[in-house]
Amino acid sequence: MQETAENSATIDWNLPYDARRPAVCGSMAVATSQPLAAQAGMEMLRRGGTAADAAVATAAAMTVLEPTTNGIGSDGFVLGIFGGEVVGLNASGRSPARQLRSAFDGQVGMPKRGWGPITVPGAVSGWVALWKRFGKLSFAELLEPAIRHARDGYLVAPRTADLWARAYPKLAEFPEWKRVFAANGRAPHAAERVVFADHARTLELIANTEGAAFYSGEIAKRIADAARNDGGFLDENDLAAHEARWTTPLESPFGQSTMLAIAPNGQGIAAQMVRGILDESRANPRFADLAPDCADSVHLAAEAMKLAFREVHREVGDPAAMRVKPEDLLARAYLAKLAAEIDPAKAQDFEHGPPKTGGTILLCTADKYGNMVSLIQSNYEGWGSGVVIPGTGIAMQNRGACFTLEKAHVNEYAPAKLPYHTIIPGMLVKRDPKTGAARPHIAFGCMGGYMQPQGQLQIASRIEDHRANPQAALDAPRWQVSDGLKLDVEPGFPQATIDELAKRGHAVKVAAEKSITFGRAQCIQRVAHGYIAASDCRGDAQAIVG
Repeated sequence: MQETAENSATIDWNLPYDARRPAVCGSMAVATSQPLAAQAGMEMLRRGGTAADAAVATAAAMTVLEPTTNGIGSDGFVLGIFGGEVVGLNASGRSPARQLRSAFDGQVGMPKRGWGPITVPGAVSGWVALWKRFGKLSFAELLEPAIRHARDGYLVAPRTADLWARAYPKLAEFPEWKRVFAANGRAPHAAERVVFADHARTLELIANTEGAAFYSGEIAKRIADAARNDGGFLDENDLAAHEARWTTPLESPFGQSTMLAIAPNGQGIAAQMVRGILDESRANPRFADLAPDCADSVHLAAEAMKLAFREVHREVGDPAAMRVKPEDLLARAYLAKLAAEIDPAKAQDFEHGPPKTGGTILLCTADKYGNMVSLIQSNYEGWGSGVVIPGTGIAMQNRGACFTLEKAHVNEYAPAKLPYHTIIPGMLVKRDPKTGAARPHIAFGCMGGYMQPQGQLQIASRIEDHRANPQAALDAPRWQVSDGLKLDVEPGFPQATIDELAKRGHAVKVAAEKSITFGRAQCIQRVAHGYIAASDCRGDAQAIVG
């Protein structure tokens, strides 16, 4: 897999100095956390492709270029606006139909490794569905850059190398993972070249069959055989039954715009709920009028976030198992009732639960025709389950780890069930007050498990409420609630803000630096003659325009 690194291992990859970079502007744009993947998307736009074509090409390339957070074995979600039509795509998979609840009897919680938490990977089905409906180029063209990078190799980016090194001790016990991703007995260094021949062959099969090989052909058989040989339950029937599902996005007010979210089983509704709670709050001045770095703003938003998480963790899961409709969670009277629980002067523990970790990529694309996409895909915890399908390079996600084993919970594990999903794309659109017609505004998102709705709120508020440009909105310091009264903040908030938050009872911890712990975000904003694009300094990021 790896060549011998010459001097890249001796380079100090730290960034000790503050750096500023401007947002970039153009008539088409791609933003993601890996520069070569962003260039793959731009390559399709320059060939005349749509935002959908660019999104698929970027997503496929990311499975090769940032395998630490996603892969061919991922799930995915998409929000898009095409010709004024708002669309959502849920490409998450179900638990194996033959794996019963009794498989986990006696366990405290769902396992995170091995075949137990593996659900049907949906990302490839999402690529195909998005391309079939909105693409212009051939599907094989879209996967060309990913295949090229896998076959010919690429140099590992610095932050990706860090994630790789962190994962190695946890996953080296899985022989196929180690053979594919750590052939030299270690994680690759930054700027070291890696080659993934198995990935290249798998992507070629997917390209040549327009995804069919993954769910009913050679790849499906390899996945099912691997499960049988290792005591897993995922089989050909599970894979053949899977399909990506077009959905109508949930809509809710956000300032003068409308926020979109994929309906459950995802947690996108949490970002909508927290803004609704803040809008229904009786605090004076109102949240939108507060300076974003002041104690009042952070306190109110953190308290509202905890309430939203409490309700979402109680009520969200597979839609077929939910006790309430998603629209009920966005009802103004319901949000006002939650808002009344907030004490403007005191932090509270709303029993919202411990944070869920993540390992995710997000990308945004925008084309010269005025279409925009926000796409997210993930293996969940880095490489996911640790299981790699022999001879394919496919690292299987562990999305089933997000089920609970709590009896009668809406998200309790069951066969052929969708798990609660942390990954959420983001999008704001403008609705004509008279006709209701939608026009593109902002495609964005913030990767990172429990941080995702928190990041979406903060980024969208800075742009929508305070007119920040996208790069400034991404560069700004972030906060995140954890369990209990814990509130983590990045450096950059005024000391007076931190002191006042502590005075109100928050257990404030100031991080040493801005990092992926607080999410990695992307953003593209529509303006009169094109787009403004930005990418997060917390990742190996690049926003490019054409």
